[in-house]
Amino acid sequence: MANVVVVGSQWGDEGKGKIVDWLSERADLVVRFQGGHNAGHTLVIDGVSYKLSLLPSGVVRKGKMGVIGNGVVIDPHALVAEIGRLAEQGVPITPDNLRIADNATLILSLHRELDGLREDAASTGTKIGTTRRGIGPAYEDKVGRRAIRVMDLVNTDTLRGKIERVLTHHNALRKGLGEAEISVDTIFDELMAVRDDILPFRETVWKLLDDKRRAGKRILFEGAQGTLLDIDHGTYPFVTSSNTVAGQASAGSGLGPGSLNFVLGITKAYTTRVGEGPFPTEQENEIGQFLGEKGHEFGTVTGRKRRCGWFDAALVRQSVSVNGITGIALTKLDVLDGMDEIKICTGYTLDGEPMDHLPAAQGAQARVVPVYETLEGWHEPTVGARSWADLPAQAIKYVRRVEELIGAPVAMLSTSPERDDTILVADPFED
Repeated sequence: MANVVVVGSQWGDEGKGKIVDWLSERADLVVRFQGGHNAGHTLVIDGVSYKLSLLPSGVVRKGKMGVIGNGVVIDPHALVAEIGRLAEQGVPITPDNLRIADNATLILSLHRELDGLREDAASTGTKIGTTRRGIGPAYEDKVGRRAIRVMDLVNTDTLRGKIERVLTHHNALRKGLGEAEISVDTIFDELMAVRDDILPFRETVWKLLDDKRRAGKRILFEGAQGTLLDIDHGTYPFVTSSNTVAGQASAGSGLGPGSLNFVLGITKAYTTRVGEGPFPTEQENEIGQFLGEKGHEFGTVTGRKRRCGWFDAALVRQSVSVNGITGIALTKLDVLDGMDEIKICTGYTLDGEPMDHLPAAQGAQARVVPVYETLEGWHEPTVGARSWADLPAQAIKYVRRVEELIGAPVAMLSTSPERDDTILVADPFED
């Protein structure tokens, strides 16, 4: 019996929500292990759409437990609001189906403000394209060992002292940016407003997961964003503030890597990216427009339009290696229906020299030129296909070529947002 880690193999927005929901039926627990409410999933169940940002996808399924791990930074007000929205849709969130790591870091209003101030400041030079939700500053405080964590809400007698320590740092930053200082009372009152809503979910998550593992329960680990937004392995500095790769499932939950059995890389049949940064295969033309419109490429959380381009096999091949991906779930194949020809990037040239991977340096990333291979397209529909026999021959050839180029097999193939429109090649939980 396997425990499964789900990661995005591109820049995020690969369709993880549907796949995680599909897998959650086979899991007992679904664990978020990094990121914050700067990314999201849209689940479509029986025609009803559920938009999730912080909550693990499994919470919309009866009998499943969702877990928010210590690797996540939590905006408590955003979490309470999200719980309320789901309740309005008939999905109650209680301690019976949600637990939150007591050592998870909290996002405060000062983090959100600092995020926006930095992005707007002319002195910042290159804009990162942050969602302005305070994710980065919260991770900075975590690493700086001054963060307010979930467990700190328990003892209000010591909380003020912890807030004072945070404000020693942040008020100095605010002064430098020409902003007014924040009082201890402001942050204290902000936390007290949600304290009683958050603490019932508090849990020693590493112990919970170890107990469940020993009891033979199946655990599904759910990441946010994608590998190429990883703080170490992504297109730095145009990245998120956490590690998004599969190894973070252990660090961000407390369950050791020996208990992670299958890494499923969610991979879109073309490539998209939100925000700033390099994008070698981007198509700023009718091809990009076609992919964006047909694929409904707008961010779940921000509503921002996604940049679109051809499938980049070199980047995904890189992700397969960095994550130790066992198999991929190829999504949105149906968006390519009706194209006369389809291109795949197999590598790059940099200053005239061949490259089989994306270099780490920012300047080099901006200069790489994609090398394309052209495949024949198909005009028969793949949307809703649930078996290989339902796919056009050219679509199958495209999938097989993707497998060859990235060095990983297709374990699942998604052909629409509906969860049952999925071709299962290998069940990750049966690894």
